[in-house]
Amino acid sequence: MSADGPLPPPEIALENDYVRVSRNKTPFAAVATDRVIVAIAPLSFMAGDALQNLERGEFFVFGPGDTYQLPANGSFFEVAIKPDHPPVKEPPEIIPPAKNTMLYEGERFFIYEESLNIGDVRPRHSHCQRVEIRLNNGPMLEQTFDPPRPPLQPGIVNWREPVIHTVRNVGDMPLRNLIVEFKPEAKKS
Repeated sequence: MSADGPLPPPEIALENDYVRVSRNKTPFAAVATDRVIVAIAPLSFMAGDALQNLERGEFFVFGPGDTYQLPANGSFFEVAIKPDHPPVKEPPEIIPPAKNTMLYEGERFFIYEESLNIGDVRPRHSHCQRVEIRLNNGPMLEQTFDPPRPPLQPGIVNWREPVIHTVRNVGDMPLRNLIVEFKPEAKKS
C-alpha cells in the first residue's frame, strides 16, 4: 500500500523459461511465437483486421504469424510461449483428468477449463507443465499428490510442474480455472 492507495498489480504476472504472462500489456503482440489472450473482464480488440469480443474467462489463440492490438485500458493476460523453451516435463504416468472441458487443442499445447463443484472430487489424474489462471480466486482445495508434497498457496496466475494428484473442493465456491497445458513432446524412436 502506498500513500496514494493500493499499488497496481505488476505488469509481469509470471515468467520462467517456458512462458511470460503479462497483465494488461502485450509485449509479444508482434513476436513470432504462440500467444493466448485471456479476458479478465469483457474485452474488445483487433486481431489482424477483425474485431474480437471476449467475455471474462474467454480466450483467443494467436500463432507465430498473427498480430493483434489490445486497448490500453483492458483487463487481460497475454500468455506468450517462449519459442526456445526447454523440453516439456511430464509426469511418470499420463492419466487424463475427469470433469474438465477441453476448449482448444494445438500442436504444442491445449487449453481447458478446470472446474470442480463444492464438495466434488477429481479422481487421481496427471498433468504436464502448465499455466493456471484462476477465474474465481477463493475455492479451497484438498490435494493428495503422488509423491506427497506440501500444500499449494495459489495466486491468480500460477506455473505448475508435472504432477499426479487427486483434488477435492473443500471450499465454499466452485473452482474455475483456465489452464494452458503443454503437450508431451513426441518420443524419438
